[in-house]
Amino acid sequence: MSELKTRLQADLTAAMKARDAVRTRALRMLLTAISNEEVSGKSARELSDDEIIKVITKEVKKRREAAEAFEQGGRADRAADERAEGEVLSEYLPEQLSDEELADLVRAAIAEAGVSDVKGMGAVMKLLTPRVAGRAEGRRVADEVRRQLS
Repeated sequence: MSELKTRLQADLTAAMKARDAVRTRALRMLLTAISNEEVSGKSARELSDDEIIKVITKEVKKRREAAEAFEQGGRADRAADERAEGEVLSEYLPEQLSDEELADLVRAAIAEAGVSDVKGMGAVMKLLTPRVAGRAEGRRVADEVRRQLS
């Protein structure tokens, strides 16, 4: 079993003992998403820590989008719940890149790809995506690439 999954299960047990409802709910949903990912496809497999980080990133994004939808629907209480769960899950992601670090990575990828306009954005994103996996949101990376190429 991967180190991160073991940590998640131990944290779930601790949250249940502490009667921390938000943390318990968030970790249960995350572990379910991880289990679903493990059994999807042609055969069941064990996810690596990197694959688990991708699942966590996806779940954090779901929580943020749900919070925005609840906010627009006038359900501030539900939006707050979703944000709280997202914050719990974010604790398991690697430290996020600063704006300067992201700009440096984008600059290097643009130079490596030899691109000079927005038409080459796909090539730059292809290089960047594995380098920033879990450390920067895709929209943020795309915005920085677009800004530097314009």
